[in-house]
Amino acid sequence: MDTIAGSLDTCKPDSGDVVRPNGPVQSTPRTVFTDSSNATLGRHLAHRLVEIGVNDVFSVPGDFNLTLLDHLIAEPGLNLIGCCNELNAGYAADGYARSRGVGACVVTFTVGGLSVINAIAGAYSENLPLICIVGGPNSNDYGTNRILHHTIGLSDFRQELTCFEAVTCYQAVVNNLEDAHEQIDKAVSMALSESKPVYISISCNLAATPHPTFRSDPVPFSLSTKSSNMKSLEAAVEATVEFLNNAVKPVLVGGPKMRMAKASNALVELADASGYPLAVMPSAKGLVPEDHPHFIGTYWGAVSSPFCAEIVESADAYLFVGPIFNDYASVGYSLLIKKEKAIIIHPDRVTVANGPTFGCVLMSDFMTQLAKSVKRNETAYENYHRIFLTQGKPLKSQPKEPLRVNTMFQHVQTMLSSETAVIAETGDSWFNCQKLRLPRGCGYEFQMQYGSIGWSVGATLGYAQARPEKRVVAFIGDGSFQVTAQEVSTMIRNEQKSIIFLVNNGGYTIEVEIHDGPYNVIKNWNYTGFVDAIHNGEGKCWTTKVTCEEELVEAITIASESKKDCLCFIEVILHKDDTSKELLEWGSRVSAANSRPPNQ
Repeated sequence: MDTIAGSLDTCKPDSGDVVRPNGPVQSTPRTVFTDSSNATLGRHLAHRLVEIGVNDVFSVPGDFNLTLLDHLIAEPGLNLIGCCNELNAGYAADGYARSRGVGACVVTFTVGGLSVINAIAGAYSENLPLICIVGGPNSNDYGTNRILHHTIGLSDFRQELTCFEAVTCYQAVVNNLEDAHEQIDKAVSMALSESKPVYISISCNLAATPHPTFRSDPVPFSLSTKSSNMKSLEAAVEATVEFLNNAVKPVLVGGPKMRMAKASNALVELADASGYPLAVMPSAKGLVPEDHPHFIGTYWGAVSSPFCAEIVESADAYLFVGPIFNDYASVGYSLLIKKEKAIIIHPDRVTVANGPTFGCVLMSDFMTQLAKSVKRNETAYENYHRIFLTQGKPLKSQPKEPLRVNTMFQHVQTMLSSETAVIAETGDSWFNCQKLRLPRGCGYEFQMQYGSIGWSVGATLGYAQARPEKRVVAFIGDGSFQVTAQEVSTMIRNEQKSIIFLVNNGGYTIEVEIHDGPYNVIKNWNYTGFVDAIHNGEGKCWTTKVTCEEELVEAITIASESKKDCLCFIEVILHKDDTSKELLEWGSRVSAANSRPPNQ
């Protein structure tokens, strides 16, 4: 049994400024409502959203949330983005949260709530602060045994709440005004402090109702910042330094939980001080600058960047910072990693070599202190430098030869800059986009833990809305696109300028490589024709279809130059068997893990 040094209960919060998920900011002056028409529950919620950095809310109207939407729209600084369905609104709030640090969506009771819940579950799995707001039943209907529409026909209104309890860290059912502001503020605070989604249900007849607690300043909205237990921190650093200084070739690997711990800068600080080679797990791509002098790529077991797995798995000590070792990240549990060689740095604790665990140690604090104490050791990086060979280039295409996926991404690489962000859909885009070298400042997002196909369409909408100064470049398979395609219309409506590469290879390619069957073949669409139809002459949108390298180069040039102020939709026709070599390897290993026989 692990030894626990330092109890989480001993963590002492510091009183501090308002804290957003992407860092502390100074408290902004609170708008004091001067007349009762503005001192409503709906305006209080709207102001809270603006205060924490949410300027766009993704919504689908329904009779239970219409009045609430009126009051959200009335708040200066808050923009309502109407989506085609609730699932897409949730995905958009997910993408917004990845870029802005927190996102929000508004739907109607049960029929909307149960539609959005899949997106909320994805945000929960990826540790994203997301505020899901539901317009609920009239407050007078609670406890009356009445049966309402938009429900499953039972007089108990808890069905939606019960479902959300599993995928949110806090639930607030606001059906009276006395504690409404307290419940809302608690929910918002929990989303930010826990870096998880929360659920807020607001009775439809309360949104427009004034109350004294909304007219004057309530308790100032602030979050207490957590701090490490200093005794535990010192003990963790001491044990780790002893372990690392006795190692010959230690390495450093960043994981996805760095995001919620806001620890990317501390990781770079440790990499600078230690001299260790720096890798990332696949779901942490984009959280570490890839132009760091000791960056060696993605550690993903058998499908790692060239020579990266050899260096990591041959090390005699590895620091994993915020890892998630699920079956996908471990390539069917095939990583050649030994617990007794690993230091696992969690957001709030550290485990050294499968031995003692030091609690109440915050990730950033730990790495900052470790950087001051660890002995510099460049042995593993020097080994990497010795064995590294430049990757080969794709075979030269013949004139009008059908486009190959490796040729496609060779040209995509030239598009990336600090002014772009990459969104990769579940599928072969995972593996092809992992190989892109991100310039400093280039964003990168994909949903690995939950892996919900279709996520990227809504996420592209949300990310682009949060960061209009960046041009989002999204890679979406045809199967995934068919799930959520209609949200392209919302992108056009909101004058977004993203570039969408629709990869048309005739089906669910990632599923084919895990387990093939006729269910992986889909009906082919005229995808550019579909987008032209929803464009319908309103807004700026440009579409094209490419089948060879020459056409791809021309399309990229047009999208980057003459159509740079348009939403650009590029359908890329590829052979159904043209996949990355990484997907072929990964698929066979995941298939083997899925097909293990029952234990006897």
